[in-house]
Amino acid sequence: MTASTPIHRIPDDPVTRQALALAGVFQSASLVDELARTGQVDPRSWDTLIRATLDTNPESFEAIYGGHPNNLRCGLEVLEAVVGRKQANPVVLRYGFTLLLLMNQVRKNDAMLGELGSRLVRIQGQAEHFGETHENVIASLGEAYQETLSTLKTRIVVQGDPSLLQSRMMPERVRACLLGGIRFALLWHQQGGRRWKLVFQRGALKKALDQLS
Repeated sequence: MTASTPIHRIPDDPVTRQALALAGVFQSASLVDELARTGQVDPRSWDTLIRATLDTNPESFEAIYGGHPNNLRCGLEVLEAVVGRKQANPVVLRYGFTLLLLMNQVRKNDAMLGELGSRLVRIQGQAEHFGETHENVIASLGEAYQETLSTLKTRIVVQGDPSLLQSRMMPERVRACLLGGIRFALLWHQQGGRRWKLVFQRGALKKALDQLS
């Protein structure tokens, strides 16, 4: 992201930041479900997730997701359903909440965080050479997830079309998505997000989401 990229400034309020970070988690969950069932994803949602994963030193909070909340629209819609107690895809919700559990395990594991950090530095070099969404970069992101987060006790079992899930580059794409979800889950925690707040601060989250829509 360059300094000239237009930024949609969000209110400087922790609940709005938590809402956007959590939307990133659910965007990851949605994309995993779409890949597993159809093999296709919305390009804007995919690009936002991969770029956020690679940008470990963003110039601002907004820069993480490319400067405009609409880049997280897919995840915001899932979160709006959760907060408004409306019907949402149960598989997507399971992936999203499991990502939060995984994040809680990895953030207490300094060795794994260090390993992820050093791998991402190397992958950033690849991205500069090939482009951020090149399959070599996606393969490296998938490998980083497989060799770190997938070794934790909590596992995400992806449901979908078996032939699609075994097709070329699909396991790597799914794992890259899950790594993006962890990136946003860690961001959510850094901004003060906690599981209990999803219950007790539902009204504040809904208000923040209404301002973003």
